[in-house]
Amino acid sequence: MSVHLHWFLPTGGDGRTLVDRHAYTDGGVKRSRITPVSGIRAPDIEYLAQIARAADQLGFEGVLTPTGTWCEDAWLTTVALSQHTERLKFLVAFRPGVISPVLAAQMAATYQRITRGRLMLNVVTGGDATEQRRFGDHLDHDSRYARTAEFLSVVRGVWAGQPFDFEGEHYQVRGGLTALPPDPLPPIFFGGSSRAAGPVAARHSDVYLTWGEPPEQVRRKIDWIRSLAEAEGRTVRFGIRLHVITRDSAAEAWATADRLLADLDADTVAAAQEALGRSESVGQQRMLALHGGQRDKLEIAPNLWAGVGLVRGGAGTALVGSHADVADRVEEYHALGVDHFVFSGYPHLEEAYWFGEGVIPELAARDALAPLPAGSGGAPGAGGRASAAPLLLAGGR
Repeated sequence: MSVHLHWFLPTGGDGRTLVDRHAYTDGGVKRSRITPVSGIRAPDIEYLAQIARAADQLGFEGVLTPTGTWCEDAWLTTVALSQHTERLKFLVAFRPGVISPVLAAQMAATYQRITRGRLMLNVVTGGDATEQRRFGDHLDHDSRYARTAEFLSVVRGVWAGQPFDFEGEHYQVRGGLTALPPDPLPPIFFGGSSRAAGPVAARHSDVYLTWGEPPEQVRRKIDWIRSLAEAEGRTVRFGIRLHVITRDSAAEAWATADRLLADLDADTVAAAQEALGRSESVGQQRMLALHGGQRDKLEIAPNLWAGVGLVRGGAGTALVGSHADVADRVEEYHALGVDHFVFSGYPHLEEAYWFGEGVIPELAARDALAPLPAGSGGAPGAGGRASAAPLLLAGGR
């Protein structure tokens, strides 16, 4: 399999800092551009369209859109952005516990027709009880995964185009139907590191998505899910979620990481670690264990930096280095079985260009990339991606 590259849409806001301030004086609700916090960008449609168009033109296959209280709704935002892009796919994150599975199946079918087949689904079971209760969901951690399994059974059942009955603990459906099933069926991305998550991934996911742990830990996780899937008679592909800081030289990249770290005072880190430590998510606890809240020894594997996780929940590691360094690490994870890479950076617009004009040509020169559909951005000669020849922007970026 070849490498599939995806970027990230910061629908909760963007900026030049790791601190997730939701940095609007109103707590991130009104999205005012007038704010006393410098370097913060509101996630309005104009800015998100800039990122989406950049990803489209630079050669990313898709973009992940998050879900949560402080994010714009992923379904509505991405279907709007589909009208600003040509071939870019949208990996829409959503929580199965707050929507009917039959309605979700119908929404996916409509989405595929509107966008001409550009939907991918990221099913987020949820590891934060406080966040879940905010949306009216009061199930415990393991019960949420059991419900997700039922949810995905119903979704796939009604996509068959025939009346579908289902009798489960969480869902009872009579004659469930998607009259016009999606074409093609959107792939289902799913993540989870707990014992409860593994069987759900094995039975229902197309792509198992993990946060960026060191290669040996990722290898063990892949072996775990692959063995569970084989017992179910299924094959699951694998993806990884990482931040990235890539520059023309390794020294420049690490200097950027140091600048981001310098913005974090001890009180900010301590408050973030306390809040993140209350999460029920096993994946989140694994992220926290990589650095233990300490600033020293943050390079936990070659070019893998855990500084992001000092203050940010979820994906907490970044690949840091020259374009060739980052390409080496991508190939290292790919050799373990990872096909899909979902990257992000601060700010997302500029970092998309650094990656797209630096790492993508490097990977293309190594024949590591999956071809993009016809009509994509980029010069011919690399499967529709930008040429592996030098791309112009030395220095000043």
